[in-house]
Amino acid sequence: MAAAALLALTAACGSRLPESDFGGDDRSPAPTRATGEPLHVGIITSATSPVGGSAFTGPRDGAKAYFDRLNSRGGIDGRRVEVHLCDDGGSGVGNNECVRKLVDEQKVVALVATTAFDYAGAARVSRAGVPDIGGQPIGTAYDTYPHLYSIYGTSAPRNGTTGWDGKLYGGTEVYRYFKREHGARTAAVVSYNQSSSAAYARLIERGLKAEGYEVVTEQVDFALPNFRAVAADLRQQGADLVFDAIDAHGNARLCRAMDEAGAKVTAKVTNVQNWTSAVARDYKDAPRCRNALWATGHSRNYEDTGFPAVREFRDATKHLETHSQWQLEGWAAARWFTDAARSCADEGITRACIDEFVDGSDGYTAGGLLLPVSFRASPQPPRTSRTCLSVARWQDGKGWVSQGDMNRTCFTVPQLAYEP
Repeated sequence: MAAAALLALTAACGSRLPESDFGGDDRSPAPTRATGEPLHVGIITSATSPVGGSAFTGPRDGAKAYFDRLNSRGGIDGRRVEVHLCDDGGSGVGNNECVRKLVDEQKVVALVATTAFDYAGAARVSRAGVPDIGGQPIGTAYDTYPHLYSIYGTSAPRNGTTGWDGKLYGGTEVYRYFKREHGARTAAVVSYNQSSSAAYARLIERGLKAEGYEVVTEQVDFALPNFRAVAADLRQQGADLVFDAIDAHGNARLCRAMDEAGAKVTAKVTNVQNWTSAVARDYKDAPRCRNALWATGHSRNYEDTGFPAVREFRDATKHLETHSQWQLEGWAAARWFTDAARSCADEGITRACIDEFVDGSDGYTAGGLLLPVSFRASPQPPRTSRTCLSVARWQDGKGWVSQGDMNRTCFTVPQLAYEP
């Protein structure tokens, strides 16, 4: 479970465009009646997986909501989008079966918002030339294969080898933000004594030290974690920030232990996967720690309904029990496909045409929902990068409150190599 909860954390690191390159790309043609042959699109999700039924479903739900609304307004050039869902069960075998079913049998024109625990079928998707648009980079597939396009973009060559000679690079922008904006100097990193958790914790520690932090490391047993002991030590050490390499359930238990121990921090920093409206329920026993939760990512806060694109997303998903940042990113992925398909409508909506549009994306923002996405390959790994952040803080009664403009919360930071 720890591995699944963490994989998304490392993947969002990558090269970004400077804030001067931001611009809108809103396209809203008048609706037409859907009368032509449907367009077949596939969504692969580890809906049932080792980490629970709701861990990976956000992008799927957001994408499906977008396509439902699109079809109600006439589809694309008079053609409705027929969505084929496939649950791979969180296994490599199941993932390969989903790829076979969707790519070979259903002949989908694209995959959208893929969120797979084990993307074992990625190479097959790439060989078939099927564009996989706006997937969540859980694992390394989106930094390895052509025709696969993560929601965050990448500058890796994607020539069949992961990253640059097997190494990926992540920036220190999150640590720079809390240092610059909140004067943080001491940070704790909590992990399990499990390989994936410990490896990610070491990467966080390297980034913090590169930004001049004093780092306190805390490790707990994966099977029987003693969060009370960790919380007591955090209080004694006087940490400003707490980062973690543990799963969502463990985070809630850690927060409760911190409240019970009286450990007060400037921020308990979490990630986009935990950026959900379920915080009040999941952290119900930790009111002080709950109101110290901060999340960082690369997409606009789903609570920012003052932006038309966010307001449209919220209106179309008001039937959902909870809302999340991953739902918004799934919605953005579906919009990305739609923009690509519309650009191909005159010459024919084919896999190749859609792939060409997405591959040429340079600064795509899905109408301002995303920080600019690019797939410009760099032959050499980046040493530094100008990287921007979306930052939000949880406040009871308000939900996730944005902290500044993501278009301007930008830093030039070092890029640190790691082996996934």
